[in-house]
Amino acid sequence: MSDDLLPLLAVGLGETVYMVILTTVSSLFLGLPLGVALVVTEPGHIMAAPRLNKVLGTMVNITRSFPTIILIVVLLPLSRLLVGTTLGATAAVVPLSIGSAPFLARIIENSLKEIDRGKIEAGLAVGATPMEIIRKVMIPECLASLTLGITMAVIMITGFTATAGAIGAGGLGSLAVRFGYQRYRTDVMLATLVVLVVLVQSIQWGGNLIARRINKNRHKFS
Repeated sequence: MSDDLLPLLAVGLGETVYMVILTTVSSLFLGLPLGVALVVTEPGHIMAAPRLNKVLGTMVNITRSFPTIILIVVLLPLSRLLVGTTLGATAAVVPLSIGSAPFLARIIENSLKEIDRGKIEAGLAVGATPMEIIRKVMIPECLASLTLGITMAVIMITGFTATAGAIGAGGLGSLAVRFGYQRYRTDVMLATLVVLVVLVQSIQWGGNLIARRINKNRHKFS
């Protein structure tokens, strides 16, 4: 093992985790309300608005159709406007967040659609407002499913950061390209792969654990 391998991996992992955390939080900020809106504005739902629903669905589908690397390049001017640069982990968070939000919105939409419609109708029957139904019925009822969906999104975002690393974002992706591929260092390539596998497995394990605890507590108090 080369003397510089561990320091390189530590820096790359730190930058990747930084991008994943910030991108996940930003994507949730954008994707959660969008996912909820995609459900509640459907015909016959609590805030039915078919035209708005169609517009939102089309916007989500268009954004999802862009390859990650193209979307990152297209949104680099926005990164420069917001953070003052197009290079580095912070700059990458802007396009990664915008690119991840539609995927997260669809995941949230699918989780919310699993809710028994009778529970929503029961909330309406007792006079709950649409916002109260969203906060007190819909989200709590599918919290375990949402957790697993968000876990899947975090893993997807981790993959996106590796792609972003190839064009100057830093992180493990950049490490694999600049120090592994371009310098023909097999040790860096293999070590980066191992770290990414461990990172993804840890995220999945943590998400599964949280979802199981949510289900356990839900059954305990039901």
